[in-house]
Amino acid sequence: MNAPLEGIRVVEVGHMLAGPYCGLMLADMGAEVIKIEAREGDIGRTVSPHFIGPHNAYFASLNRNKKSVVLDLADDGGREALGRIVARSHALVTNLRPSAIRKLGLTYDALRPWNERLICVALTGYGLEGPYSENPAYDYVIQAMTGVMALTGDPASPPTKAGYSAVDNSAGLVAALGLLAKIVQGRGGQVDVSMYDVMLSQLNYLAGADLNAGETIERMPCSSHPYLVPAQIFPTAQGWLTLFITHDRFWKKFCEEIGRSHWTADPKFATMPARRTHRAEVVAAIAAVLAGARASEWVSRLAPLGLVVAEVGTLSDALRSDIAADRSLVVPLGNGDLPLRAIASPIRFDGFTPSYGLPPLLDEHRGEVLGWAST
Repeated sequence: MNAPLEGIRVVEVGHMLAGPYCGLMLADMGAEVIKIEAREGDIGRTVSPHFIGPHNAYFASLNRNKKSVVLDLADDGGREALGRIVARSHALVTNLRPSAIRKLGLTYDALRPWNERLICVALTGYGLEGPYSENPAYDYVIQAMTGVMALTGDPASPPTKAGYSAVDNSAGLVAALGLLAKIVQGRGGQVDVSMYDVMLSQLNYLAGADLNAGETIERMPCSSHPYLVPAQIFPTAQGWLTLFITHDRFWKKFCEEIGRSHWTADPKFATMPARRTHRAEVVAAIAAVLAGARASEWVSRLAPLGLVVAEVGTLSDALRSDIAADRSLVVPLGNGDLPLRAIASPIRFDGFTPSYGLPPLLDEHRGEVLGWAST
């Protein structure tokens, strides 16, 4: 089977994470992604202290399967070369600041003379237009401004950032979705994706509670769900246990297994609305029971019953887990000569297995790309 995006050519003028992650998703599905870099290269090439041969581990995690060409887009010659490249491409994605996008001629209006069917995706902090468009935006800032930090962590602790770059990764995925939607539509044009918009969109049901019921959304202890009880983490004799019970039939199974069948008849414990009303009492009673055994023991007892339960693990645990091995999630990059590994594409297709090439060296594909672009 051919790759789903075989024959699609995308130009990426991006740096760090959001734009390159968008390009990575497309490249893993078979698109030819041409990464345009300044003379000094994407900052991601040096942001991590970890190098495997000539490759920075951070850069490699986001830029495999791409081609690199250095162009000075502030120069007429560089813009001319870019024009020749986009003339034979389907899309361009960039995550520069709006003023830089316009200055370097990366909008649809600027590139339309080269290719009327070109799709231009601008992935910015606050949109291409508006009074906030030029404000600097990084993952940390967007998490702070959209309420994500205020909602994360223990109520007694300071506002807390999500443990990974949730904004950048989410925005990259949305940008890829918008780009592909325009390809399906079959028309060129501008796609405007704002990191701020993406994160508010992902706060969907919490935002809905505020907008439609006036509910004040606040941090909950132990990562608790605002409506489901119990749905949170619990300390155990060793380790933390994540327990997520959504229906009363699962609650009954849980109570029977831990020797508390009488809870299913207690008016404070029996139903989800009752447990929500008496949250503190219910959680304290459960915590007292779960403290009597290790998290791993509770998983071995509760998971076979169909309950949603897991021990809180580390990233290192996950990378070496049976699930990761079964799903072939850790893959070598290139032919294996370098001990460089990454996470496989999360999208699987019948009959197609992605190849995972090395990230490009700076300007590695200049001759190839400018060669066909000049003919």
